[in-house]
Amino acid sequence: MKYVKHIAASAILTATLATSAYASTLVINSDASDPAPKEAWGEIISRFEVENPDITVKYNLYDHESYKTTIRNWLVTSPPDVVFWYAGNRMKTFVDRGLFEDVSDIWEKNDLQADFTSAAAAMTVDGKQYGVPYTYYQWGMYYRKDIFQKYDIAEPKTWDEFKSAAATLKKNEIAPFTIGTKFLWTAAGWFDYLNLRTNGLDFHIKLMEGKIAYTDPRVKKTFENWKEIVEPGYYLENHAAYSWQEAQPFLYNGQAAMYLIGNFITPSFPEELDGKMGFFQFPSIDPAIPMAEDAPMDTIHIPSKATNKVDARKFLEFVARAENQELINKKMLQIPTNNKAAVKDNEFLNTGVKMLNEAAGTAQFYDRDTDPAMAKAGMKGFQEFMVHPDRLDKILEQLEKVRQRVFK
Repeated sequence: MKYVKHIAASAILTATLATSAYASTLVINSDASDPAPKEAWGEIISRFEVENPDITVKYNLYDHESYKTTIRNWLVTSPPDVVFWYAGNRMKTFVDRGLFEDVSDIWEKNDLQADFTSAAAAMTVDGKQYGVPYTYYQWGMYYRKDIFQKYDIAEPKTWDEFKSAAATLKKNEIAPFTIGTKFLWTAAGWFDYLNLRTNGLDFHIKLMEGKIAYTDPRVKKTFENWKEIVEPGYYLENHAAYSWQEAQPFLYNGQAAMYLIGNFITPSFPEELDGKMGFFQFPSIDPAIPMAEDAPMDTIHIPSKATNKVDARKFLEFVARAENQELINKKMLQIPTNNKAAVKDNEFLNTGVKMLNEAAGTAQFYDRDTDPAMAKAGMKGFQEFMVHPDRLDKILEQLEKVRQRVFK
């Protein structure tokens, strides 16, 4: 009997040692901290662990703003195995510094070029891929349909109609546009659209690449158009005191009527406003300029100094799969980057997909398309302009000095 017990104990010990020998921990750092993405990624992590019982995921969640700062430290010192980040210049900056792993092998093994036909270019540097995209989304004007109906305002298609709608709302003591510029990127959305509509996508991208001066008369024309919104006081008062989340209640309680923002806002719409929220494309300023859109893409990457790259690759492959992209985006009310994944039937998504399919082209977003140092100065300048439009010339001169230093 003692012999049998000894055998059983040995078997348990052997199994325990075998498990510990093969079990591993995958450390993931994420900024998907808003309620909808938090829920979506919680389910994805659970699915991954069920499919890979030998892997334990340690999922670290951070707020957006602190994440943008601390990721730079992690990547250089002691990075996790997977990080959440963004496509475009934001990704390329880390690729150029050797901080993101080349994952072209994942793309080739899983034929991801076929699944990510529209997203592949944004993930590629010098012919190599450095991450996996999981979502993108439209930007545009989210608005209160009931308020528009009350004041007989139609969805604006032109710049004059847009300004006329704003004037009507202002006259009736409603802020035409809510916005929170405490964290500066929201102001960049306005700059992007005004520049895309004033000068077009090719010009915009060249400006992002540092090939055009901020003192160029065409850039000044963008700001002159912007003045027509700023100077009449069409923005929410004291917007520099609010974050983008803190600016939302003004839209929901009827103190403001429109919000230029990404589709990630839609899961936050209160139930009592069902049927009262609408969306329209940022209007045309110059009819000769084709209509391009901002469509930022969110991504995951393996840091070059990660310790568990084997399991990190499994996770990237898992997230790339159509059924998982479908889950993530249905919960977030966004658009999957895998073209085999179904898009949720939702009025905002349906409008967004159609708009992006018909667009003359897409930009990632100001702080994702240009150099980080330029983006920081640019967004600070945009916020200053929105509060002090009389300082325009000084702001542009300062931005030009930064451009010359950054892109020398």
